[in-house]
Amino acid sequence: MDAIARYLSGYAASLDYRDLPRDTVHEARRRILDSVGCALGGFAAEPCRIARDLAPALEGRGTARILGTGQSTTPDMAAFANTAMIRYLDCNDSFVSPGGGHPSDMLPAVLAAAEVAGASGRAVITALVLAYEIYGQFAARFATREKGWDQGLFIGPASACAAGKVLGLPEEQLAHAMAMTVVSQVPLGQTRVGELSAWKGCATAMAARNGVFAALLARAGMEGPPEPFEGRYGLFEQVTGELPLDGFGDANAGVPFKLAETSIKYFPVQIHTQAGAAMALELRDEFDPDQLERIRIETYGVAVRNAAGEPEKWDPKTRETADHSLPYVVAVALTDGGVTPASFDEKRIGDPLLRPLMRKIEVSEDPEATRNYPAQQQARMEVELRSGRRLTRAADYPKGHSRNPLSDSELEQKFLGLTAGVLPRARQAALLESLRRFDELENMDALFKTCQVV
Repeated sequence: MDAIARYLSGYAASLDYRDLPRDTVHEARRRILDSVGCALGGFAAEPCRIARDLAPALEGRGTARILGTGQSTTPDMAAFANTAMIRYLDCNDSFVSPGGGHPSDMLPAVLAAAEVAGASGRAVITALVLAYEIYGQFAARFATREKGWDQGLFIGPASACAAGKVLGLPEEQLAHAMAMTVVSQVPLGQTRVGELSAWKGCATAMAARNGVFAALLARAGMEGPPEPFEGRYGLFEQVTGELPLDGFGDANAGVPFKLAETSIKYFPVQIHTQAGAAMALELRDEFDPDQLERIRIETYGVAVRNAAGEPEKWDPKTRETADHSLPYVVAVALTDGGVTPASFDEKRIGDPLLRPLMRKIEVSEDPEATRNYPAQQQARMEVELRSGRRLTRAADYPKGHSRNPLSDSELEQKFLGLTAGVLPRARQAALLESLRRFDELENMDALFKTCQVV
């Protein structure tokens, strides 16, 4: 194996729950809680139903369960279906970095492996921290979308390594699992360009599924190509260029883990529209909508290109496009006084009354904000009224950013809001209690039983 594969697998094999500081364990629990809430919030959506329907019902050893139903199926299909549910609302966590992406997409790969292995909550937390670390190291160094690739590029190998960790694979097999995923999954960025489809929320589900499958192959003795990263036709040569990885999380060396750098979203919208939603809600009660002349938003270049740089973002036709549209998110926040999953129902997206308001919005790049990204997510909104009066708001770290995090209470309120109408109150309370003490769970039974919808 090449040096990068050896380095990653060596780090993975050596990481132990006892290496994790208490605050890292707490943050991991928070992200598991948030992810399960997002999954149940998206349970009834069509892409999630399709994924569950495709998963064969199986019994016996080597199976894994689907959140919400408790159905046992193959580990790779459980990973796919559960990731699709977590991703659907676009409300799960995000890594604000050149590579971006949603590290909690990898939780279902870890859960599927934990089901196969009968692993504990501590084993899941350790593997999840590992998954975030590997993904974060790559995403911090490579602008995936800007280079034309999709987030699954690194979700796949990180999922493979984390799943293999839970399965108890030795260092050599961990390297093979990553190698098989790296060379077989190089996803195109077309997934998130123009009018976005239901696949937007399933692309990383495919990567997580492939990661689990590769880990199972490695456990069975399958070997991957020996130079997946550094070979003549490897990832570095063909896709990313050389990416030297160092400074991995190490409590003994005082190096923080990447998990703590991720943002837990406050609104069910793309990360680059979080500030726009918040500023619109702050300003909406300070003016009469009939007196509105225009709204100017200045922000960093990535946000402009991703959330307002295409015609489809100014007239969205799908849920997936609308929650990635800065003008739509601002317009619906101003109109409704909130941004919730209901803001992206088909009827609401197509409401013709929103379009005149969207046409009053201007979005432009602020060079200083671009220079300060991704350390900050700066945005400024100016509301100009017909009288000439101007109202302004600005943000450096939107609510939910790692520098402006949700409190535990706010996170639990988000969870209760997402699961209301999906679980009865008693089940909500039982699930919440299981998630609060996730590291004490002997296996995943309590999780899958208490989150059962049907």
